[in-house]
Amino acid sequence: MGKIIGIDLGTTNSLAAVWQDGESRLIPNSFGEYLTPSVVSIDEDGSVYVGKIAKERLISHPERTAASFKRSMGIEKRYTLGGKSFRPEELSALVLKKLKEDAQRYLGEPVEEAVISVPAYFNDMARKATKDAGALAGLRVERIINEPSAAALACRKGSGKDAGLGEEDETILVFDFGGGTLDVSLVDCFDNVIEIISVSGDNHLGGNDFDQIIAEQFCKENDMSFEKLSARQKSMILKSAADVKCALTEKEETVMVVTDGDFRQEMRLSNKKLIQIAMPLFHKLMVPVKAVLNDGVREQLRPSEVVLVGGSCKMPCVQQYIRHFLSAGKMTAVNPDCMVALGVGLYAGIKERNEEVRDLLLTDICPFTLGTGLFNPVDPSRSTMEPIIERNSVLPCRKEKRFQTVGDFQKTVKVDVYQGEAYYVDENIFLGELMVGVPMALKGQESVTVRYTYDINGILIIDVRVDSTGEEIRRVITTGTDVIPQDKMDEYVKKLEQWDLYPAEREENQLVIAWGERLFAQATGELREEIGNRLRYFQQLQDQDTYKIRKHRNHILAFFKHVERILAVYETAWVQPEEIDHWYEERTKDSEEAEEEYTRWYDGHFTS
Repeated sequence: MGKIIGIDLGTTNSLAAVWQDGESRLIPNSFGEYLTPSVVSIDEDGSVYVGKIAKERLISHPERTAASFKRSMGIEKRYTLGGKSFRPEELSALVLKKLKEDAQRYLGEPVEEAVISVPAYFNDMARKATKDAGALAGLRVERIINEPSAAALACRKGSGKDAGLGEEDETILVFDFGGGTLDVSLVDCFDNVIEIISVSGDNHLGGNDFDQIIAEQFCKENDMSFEKLSARQKSMILKSAADVKCALTEKEETVMVVTDGDFRQEMRLSNKKLIQIAMPLFHKLMVPVKAVLNDGVREQLRPSEVVLVGGSCKMPCVQQYIRHFLSAGKMTAVNPDCMVALGVGLYAGIKERNEEVRDLLLTDICPFTLGTGLFNPVDPSRSTMEPIIERNSVLPCRKEKRFQTVGDFQKTVKVDVYQGEAYYVDENIFLGELMVGVPMALKGQESVTVRYTYDINGILIIDVRVDSTGEEIRRVITTGTDVIPQDKMDEYVKKLEQWDLYPAEREENQLVIAWGERLFAQATGELREEIGNRLRYFQQLQDQDTYKIRKHRNHILAFFKHVERILAVYETAWVQPEEIDHWYEERTKDSEEAEEEYTRWYDGHFTS
């Protein structure tokens, strides 16, 4: 039987690791490097390039080269390379195949199984696509692990001494900021247990977005339109933007120069200027942090340390933003490029039942809420979301709820299954449905009990029992095909635009409803239930007289303001966006201790 390897399949770079001789070790590629660019290129003769060579072809052969396809995992998107069409998982499979071959060469034995890390905020469609990519690459993938969970594992048990983490009980915030995705996790560590408390993230926010911002600013200052450039020119400017971004990790100011034949343009860029032009990205960075901390409030946990993971965390402006935003006392950023891979390699050792780590327990959670549609009497065409397993529930998890019939002499009950946080089910991800027959009776006299069972590998089992007859029906939902079509997204945009056309006299009411829907998505537990109840009640008042609507509107507004205060319990640790320049000025006057922390990060090594 071959070795099990761990793979960090990244948006920008991918790595492989293995548990060997009592430690997690990174596997070098054919260039003797640990980072393999997640780039695929098809040559004219049909040759396939993966990694460093393909990355170089981004500029020379942009029409035959693809990158950042991880962001499209699980959705219906095609990439055309040299006239041939590829799904995102097919391109990912080529990267995995390259990592597999490098591992077999390094280990001198076959590799048939892998543990692969994914962003914690990957939905089930993207996770299924990742497993499919492994299968296409000839790898058995039985276990998917969240990236920040892997990082926490490496920090705690894999390279704790080097990372500055000891064996004492502590709660840490893992900020995993890679090339294309952002993941944030609150992690409680005690004894041999690493418990994930809450997760949040943004699958479309990463270092690549900083490259894009820099490239667009470069074009603006040189009287060019980025959108009107050719594919080759775009690739060239983006590469230069990425290079200057990396240069700013070592110096305070540099010059971005782009030369193409007789064309030569430049732009002076500093960390301070980068903050100013990338302000929208910095605003987005903290949204998942707020969500994670607010979700962790019920556990009465606050992090004593922030662990920075992912290559984009090397950016000094990102580090300082996090430090000031969170008022973080202790912040660790040792070897951020490789921490996830080391953790996945360690987990591969756990899966192999290696003596050194077999007693280590990593608990994971459900990153999204799983629920069913609830009949909406205000608008029967749009069911509302009734959560059954809420986000951040520890896996494996089993929860059940009872539902009554809503019509007289109803013959069947449909239980549809959704994943997401939105108030209306049609804005969440549809996973499947079950139909069960019930005895005909007056509405409310018949009921069904719906039970969701969700395991650590993302398999969801739905059991529906008719309470009066005892009849049961079961469906196992592994997900993968029943996703919202991409063209549906345009419909959602149109719906948002239509809200602006509402009559002026109803705008205040619509604002209340929109606010309530957002709070419903943010909250959990009893608070979420109370928001949903009050929102449903307010919606049913829309045909009442103006005085009554205004009275209840003021009442629910007061309630929503109170909810905001509850959800913003950590607000005192944050700063307003307009204050960003002030904290950056403070960074230039940092003490020698901060410089020593940077030095320790630059000197981080690649072993566990």
